[in-house]
Amino acid sequence: MDYISILIPFAGGLGMFIYGMQIMAQGLENAAGNRMKSLLEALTKNKLTGVMLGAAITAVIQSSSATSVMVVGFVNAGIMDLTQAMGVIMGANVGTTVTGWLVSSVEWAKFLSPSTLAPLAVIAGVVIMLTGKRRSSKEIANIIVGFGLLFIGISTMSSAVAPLKESEEFTGLFVTLGQNPLLGILAGTLVTAVIQSSSASVGILQSLAAAGLVPFSAAIYIIMGQNIGTCVTAILSSMGAKKNAKTAALMHLLFNIIGTVIFSIVAIVFFEGINPAAGTGPVTQTEISMVHTVFNIGTTILLFPVSNLIIKAAKKIGRVKENEQDPAKVLLDERMLETPSIALQSVINETIRMAEIVQGSLETARDVLYTKSQSAIASLREDEDTVDKLCAGITDYTIKLGALRISEKEHQKVAHLLQILSDIERVSDYCENISEFAETLAEKKESFSDVAKEQLDEMISDSIDSYVYAIEAMKEESYDKAMKVVEKETKVDGLEIALRSSHIKRLARNECTTEAGIVFLDSLVCLERISDHARNIAEEVMA
Repeated sequence: MDYISILIPFAGGLGMFIYGMQIMAQGLENAAGNRMKSLLEALTKNKLTGVMLGAAITAVIQSSSATSVMVVGFVNAGIMDLTQAMGVIMGANVGTTVTGWLVSSVEWAKFLSPSTLAPLAVIAGVVIMLTGKRRSSKEIANIIVGFGLLFIGISTMSSAVAPLKESEEFTGLFVTLGQNPLLGILAGTLVTAVIQSSSASVGILQSLAAAGLVPFSAAIYIIMGQNIGTCVTAILSSMGAKKNAKTAALMHLLFNIIGTVIFSIVAIVFFEGINPAAGTGPVTQTEISMVHTVFNIGTTILLFPVSNLIIKAAKKIGRVKENEQDPAKVLLDERMLETPSIALQSVINETIRMAEIVQGSLETARDVLYTKSQSAIASLREDEDTVDKLCAGITDYTIKLGALRISEKEHQKVAHLLQILSDIERVSDYCENISEFAETLAEKKESFSDVAKEQLDEMISDSIDSYVYAIEAMKEESYDKAMKVVEKETKVDGLEIALRSSHIKRLARNECTTEAGIVFLDSLVCLERISDHARNIAEEVMA
């Protein structure tokens, strides 16, 4: 049997199916505008509402992976908590069954036959695309064209695999998957993880079923594996995110694994003990849609009452403490503005907390240029995101405080704090710049020479010292510490000039590469400006 002549049209059909699904989903999402995200933010006050909303939105965008990634993003941004996220995740599993029913509709609604409907849908969509002038017309055209391409893709896949019905090896493979639940689940997981779409994975299974290649038992186990594989996208999206965002992805994985274990046991008992013959017959596309729907709805119903336990388990695995405070949350109470002196001290405390986060970033940045550690780079970016949110929140609160009837001395303090907040935030920006330099070195597989490292070490140490002294001067209101900042900053200015000159000479002697040389010079600029902002902080303290 010529497997190449089968594989090529099958791959083309799969590509068309996925592309059509994405075009249709993007059209639906664009047509809805930002309303879906607004709904997710506003209507997830409890898990039951979250389930219904997650199902509805996933049915529209036809991707539980996309919904889960959106949820991970909201949790990472602090817009949604883990309880709300759990509801949406459960609903997403239910909503993803819609694509399977669209595909299987060719069996129970003959007028939806791909050979009839798909070409009509594509030509109708193209006509609307060419004649429509409004943006909404373009989105409708995308939805219709995507719908047509989806059906053409599934039809192409089904036609391509039809000859495999005569292959004993191929049919024997699916018999084996039906007889071995673990292999069936693993196959579904791997395929879905690779293409990162459970809808597309179900579409592949349905195209094989249309050719009469898949036994009922094999379809059951493969579908269960597909639900585990679909978690991969959300897990990948949580890389480098906060612990809570990673926990949201873990919740999705745990939910699907638990559901798979429960229904696998039921399936094994049924096929092995109650009715072995039921698993050997070929499965239809409609039966696949029914199994997929029953599995996802059944899992949601069974696990909804114990969903809090799943959240706790995910927190434990993700090492998230029950009372863990989101570092980006501004701990300032509007009610304290009624007592301005207490509110002012609260602002100082939050400013110091923000400054200490940046101090941690500087310590991380000390070695990242040499180690090029991906985890350190991700940590610096996360710290920068935290500092940006803290700076915005503290600044807003401080401006409200400054608008109150407070003493002249307190007004001056507010003005100094606003400037200090700006300087601290700029130091954080330069830490992120250093992480980008490290990433550049890693991508180009470049490193500094030993001489460059030695010189840069001195520059980094003095820049960090200037910032540490500045923060200590602010905490202690110490004039002496502030003067130490001035001394360090003057030294850093001289070092920057000397090291730049020395490095240019090394470049001229070809003692280091151009790529590493550019990063070295850019790093000097960042470190010198960090010390400049440290001096600004010190001068605010001395004012």
